[in-house]
Amino acid sequence: MAYRKIFRERASKKILPCLFLCLASIFFAGCATTEKPPAPDIQIENEETGETEESIAVETVEDPETKRYNETHFQDGTEIVTSKTAFNGRNTILLTFGGDLMAHPALWRNGGFERIYEEIESCVRESDFSFVNVETPVYDARPYSGYPAFNVHHEYVDAAIKAGFNVFSLTNNHTNDQGFYGINATRDYFRQRAEELKSSERPIYYAGLKEKSNGPLTYQLIKKNGWTILFVAITELLNSGSNSSMIDYVPPGTSSRNSFVEKIKKLRQENPADLFILSIHCSDQEYVFDIRSTQTAWYERLLNTGADVIWVNHPHVAKDWELYPDADNVPRKIIFHSMGNLVSKHETRNNTGEGFMTQVRFEKTDDGIRIVGINPVLLTTYQTRDNHYVIRKLDGDFLDRLKNEDPYQLNFFTERKIFMKKISGKVKWQ
Repeated sequence: MAYRKIFRERASKKILPCLFLCLASIFFAGCATTEKPPAPDIQIENEETGETEESIAVETVEDPETKRYNETHFQDGTEIVTSKTAFNGRNTILLTFGGDLMAHPALWRNGGFERIYEEIESCVRESDFSFVNVETPVYDARPYSGYPAFNVHHEYVDAAIKAGFNVFSLTNNHTNDQGFYGINATRDYFRQRAEELKSSERPIYYAGLKEKSNGPLTYQLIKKNGWTILFVAITELLNSGSNSSMIDYVPPGTSSRNSFVEKIKKLRQENPADLFILSIHCSDQEYVFDIRSTQTAWYERLLNTGADVIWVNHPHVAKDWELYPDADNVPRKIIFHSMGNLVSKHETRNNTGEGFMTQVRFEKTDDGIRIVGINPVLLTTYQTRDNHYVIRKLDGDFLDRLKNEDPYQLNFFTERKIFMKKISGKVKWQ
């Protein structure tokens, strides 16, 4: 089925029920907590005088069953719907898509890598699978290094795995920064970690690096709770052409794109899956918010070939995302034009400190797979007072904390939050 754009005005009435479903799902999907209400004030009447004494707070003692009921129901008996219960009884899967995991020296110079993720870990682990692009080789035999030839050691990526990221794109313009041996070391590291974690509650998966020169396109079939996900990762550009035969590299030319379309069409047919996630490290210019129509047309062609999610990285700034309903107004597919950076410290570039980590909930129904929830979580890279760079949710709670903890940065992050409101989702209609 083809997906193409028509004017939103023509379909505004049709979209309302669909948008209501998505917005409701966004409300329930997202990394939120609820507070238990305080014990009620109870007025005590003096038995001797009959007068009412000053009210006091009384902590009532409840049996476990009553307590459980009160925690899950309003006073009128209506069940409280939370992110944990909104989809009970429905066949859904929750996926999270992050941006570029960068390796600037400020991020690794002082160690403490687990601190980077400590305030987003619960959100990452809430999803069945959380995706991230690793924009560096992982090669322990060479020292850490920053731009233009990145390299990290295994501890740096171990921290991301421990935080809950478990699906990795390994192909991008920095994949061959450490040459042939760096490519092999990176692939070997992920192969080893995948083997170590395959029987754990959160195994990991990766794609983008070939086992041998000019080998076939790499992919993963990811399975959980009756769901099957086909995952492929490609890059459209490399900083050096050397060793390109070891990388899932699809340069942005007509011939190579036509060949790639035939490959994934065949791959999709030979590997039945509920979802096909395609990671693309794109050939767009870095640090530019504009979305090229030619690139959108390419992504839409890939949707029509069988992809369900086009997850794009490389620009290092966040861009809009587009939801694609089918002819019956059911949201089925999505393009993320750029998530921005998951964590970074670009020294000379603006707008690279923020990005999105977006949760998408899919539901399996009798008429196919549909999107029932989208929750974009705005993130920023924050420098702590002891000079560590960490990820923070750029929300009201973070700004409130800055008032007391770091008032000198309050105005900066307030302005960044306002600026990032420009990035939003759009609907493109059949």
